[in-house]
Amino acid sequence: MCGRYVATTPAAVLAAYFDVDEVIAEPEGPRFNVAPTDPVPAVAVSGDGRRRLGCLRWGLVPSWSRRDDAARHINARSETALEKPAFRTAFARRRCILPADGFYEWQRGPDGSRQAWFIHRLDGAPMAFAGLWDAWRRPDGEVVRGGAVLTTVANDLMAPIHDRMPVLLEAGDWQEWLEPGNDDLVGLSSLMVPAEEGVLGRYPVRRLVNNVRNEGPELLEPDPGHPEGVGHR
Repeated sequence: MCGRYVATTPAAVLAAYFDVDEVIAEPEGPRFNVAPTDPVPAVAVSGDGRRRLGCLRWGLVPSWSRRDDAARHINARSETALEKPAFRTAFARRRCILPADGFYEWQRGPDGSRQAWFIHRLDGAPMAFAGLWDAWRRPDGEVVRGGAVLTTVANDLMAPIHDRMPVLLEAGDWQEWLEPGNDDLVGLSSLMVPAEEGVLGRYPVRRLVNNVRNEGPELLEPDPGHPEGVGHR
């Protein structure tokens, strides 16, 4: 799963990297501890075929929902997304990319303690989380657009930490995934695989990240008390 991540890349850099045609909303500054229901950058293709960079609330509320339950839908299991009422229409029609600089995951120790890890691309490029989005109307009439991260089984790097990980799309898959008119659900489902070995790296971080109120680049500092944190840069 993915319960917290990092989004610090400036909008202009994201726009160039994801080859967007228009920036309709810029992220609210660098975030080192993105949490559920926070605003996050998102890339999607509009009805006129333009690729746009904007913002979504992290947490998808289906358009038909009677209540705001965004925090329950920050992740969607890719294996069952087409079966779940909350996600199946979005998978078929409203797909997006949620850019990230990396994500945190917690490993539970034998004594019940939890060690936070930061997972990132080894090439330093932004991650492209496969995402879904939907628009929900509040009782007061305000429309809220929210997104969910699709997850898959962990690869060998992630498996010792957690059994799930976000689906990461490579550049060659972006257009296929984003194209609203693409109804090849079998082909789209074939993209829902773990990241290839050698793409990602990991290192342990300090307990600062455990508190969702903490924010800043110090959250990415390696944990000097962990063997894999010593000497990491």
